[in-house]
Amino acid sequence: MNAARVILALIFCILFIASYFTNKYVLSNLKFTFPTIFQGWQTSTGALLLLVTWKLGLVEIKGFSRSAAFSQLPGSFLFIGNIYAGSKALSLLPIPFFFVLQNVSEVFAFLMVAVTHREKPSWMKLFSGYIWASVHLFCVGTYKVFQKNTKTSHLSDLEEQFINYMTSALLLASLAYSTGDLSGALDFPFLTSYRFQTGCLGSAIFGFCLMLATVKLKGILPQEHCGVWCFLAKVLASGLSLFTFNTVLSPETHFCVILNYTGEAFFVYSDRFH
Repeated sequence: MNAARVILALIFCILFIASYFTNKYVLSNLKFTFPTIFQGWQTSTGALLLLVTWKLGLVEIKGFSRSAAFSQLPGSFLFIGNIYAGSKALSLLPIPFFFVLQNVSEVFAFLMVAVTHREKPSWMKLFSGYIWASVHLFCVGTYKVFQKNTKTSHLSDLEEQFINYMTSALLLASLAYSTGDLSGALDFPFLTSYRFQTGCLGSAIFGFCLMLATVKLKGILPQEHCGVWCFLAKVLASGLSLFTFNTVLSPETHFCVILNYTGEAFFVYSDRFH
């Protein structure tokens, strides 16, 4: 791997950690428990930044037909479920255990693809299976299956993300009003504080930059190499979170986290021979 690819992968790891840490700070430390507002802010900012960078010629979006946009809507709804449930889960769970539950989606997606494509599953991949279930992992896993089986393959990753951003921002805005999150957020005690505003701004910018870095990384590295760097980013984020946030893990949870990363290491390693 040349120096440029290593630098990009390291930037990805830094943005990965920064994105999850700022989200965790706003959701847990500042206790901003209004996911429709928080995720609506992030997706609307992401859509705006993607539009601006496209107009400036920094990223390439070729454009898409109305039918292609409509065919992406099931994926967009799964994307909304992913970020909404993920926001709620991240606010309540330590970062290491949040990644444990996230990895269940990988197993779910793998099993679904194995069934739909009638592939013989690898025992090494099944070794990393878990029995927990949640809305977050269901949406993440189902979205990955949707991406593998969708007929909108002519849409680029950035075009798909732009549709997801726009759909999420519009739907979450309406949900924020109907659920009362909007009025609750206006009464939030930290609303005018520098820490809250900095955290929200950082979460949106880091999230957008992480998305761009992820798309770029997938474009220049093989899938198995991307999996290695994503695994490294998760391990670093989990380890650093123990010193950054007030995280108390029981011996059982420590064992679960270690078992999770052992399983994921096998999963990543097995990709080399898939």
